[in-house]
Amino acid sequence: MSATPVVTMIGGGQLARMTHQASIALGQTLRVLAHAADEPAAQVTPDVVLGSHTDLDDLRRAAKDATVVTFDHEHVPTAFLETLQDEGINVQPPPSALIYAQDKTFMRRKLRDIGAPVPGFADIRTVSDVERFAAETGSQVVLKAVRGGYDGRGVWITDSLDEARTVAAEQLAAGVELLAEERVDMRRELSAMVARSPFGQGAAWPVVETVQRDGICAVVIAPAPELPEELALQAEGLALRIASELGVTGCLAVELFETNDGRLLVNELAMRPHNSGHWSMDGARTGQFEQHLRAVLDYPLGSTEPLAPVTVMANVLGARETPAMSLDERMHHLMGRIPEAKVHLYGKGERPGRKLGHVNIQGRVDGSLADPQYVAEVRERAERAAHWLSHAVWTDGWEGH
Repeated sequence: MSATPVVTMIGGGQLARMTHQASIALGQTLRVLAHAADEPAAQVTPDVVLGSHTDLDDLRRAAKDATVVTFDHEHVPTAFLETLQDEGINVQPPPSALIYAQDKTFMRRKLRDIGAPVPGFADIRTVSDVERFAAETGSQVVLKAVRGGYDGRGVWITDSLDEARTVAAEQLAAGVELLAEERVDMRRELSAMVARSPFGQGAAWPVVETVQRDGICAVVIAPAPELPEELALQAEGLALRIASELGVTGCLAVELFETNDGRLLVNELAMRPHNSGHWSMDGARTGQFEQHLRAVLDYPLGSTEPLAPVTVMANVLGARETPAMSLDERMHHLMGRIPEAKVHLYGKGERPGRKLGHVNIQGRVDGSLADPQYVAEVRERAERAAHWLSHAVWTDGWEGH
């Protein structure tokens, strides 16, 4: 075994790419199992194993002599991970925890069993099950694929019983396992990001507000503005408790609904670095990627203290029509106009709606989260920067170069 840690990350996407960046500073090697050499992490990591996360032999090759195996997505078959464990491989988070991020039915039942607040839900085996659930909770039903959904895929928010029936019939006929959830009367979506080590140490970042567009996270405001301290502490405590009760190690994102009557409900879990934690790369003492490495290696965890009263992250999403101006030239103009913008690009080709990168903007240190104008100004700059990188158009109409 190497004198310095070798961390194997299953998946070669942008989360693995940014984990590699963190591993360099810590003197570690990040090995990735990637499908292709042009995936975001495979472009930058010298230790790449090409293969599939659904092939046990490929997983074994990636795990060989690694200090720990971890993930940039949750889609590795549970039985394969259990086999790796049986063969002496250190898997973090363990498959006994990861299953709750892979299977929404298991997740909902477990959260209900430990007393965590969740929306009403039901297994859907037939269209009649949808009709029964709608009769109990109302005609606006949310249908979800039990496995595999992400970034709005595998989620159907229906406005009528007829629409719910149609979606259920189509998906069940296609062999998709379905879960129904009640439509939540929510004020907004929040995310509570925490990390936990095998030793049991936990750390929580401030709770953030997430803004979704077309099912994809577009903006994150950290910390969440206008969130009562009692509710913020409740969310952080809930996320730490879920991490402990489920045996999670590494980063855990607990996506939450804040209801209009002031309650919190758990929406989703992600057991890895998460889009809602990207702000921490530039806005916290310890970013989520470094923290994930520290956690899965069972090192002491880092400080999650924010570095500014507010940091806003905006995703750079592929435009409907790719601009004629190159992305590099767009970067040049952005740096000239908004020099404080911290840009993180993922090495992906441009296509509509694709996550190409993100921009972080820290607010002035003399500002206040309680000042709506201050928060709005930071958010506007982050969104303007991200929109420019996506579209080569300034949202404020500026046309200078």
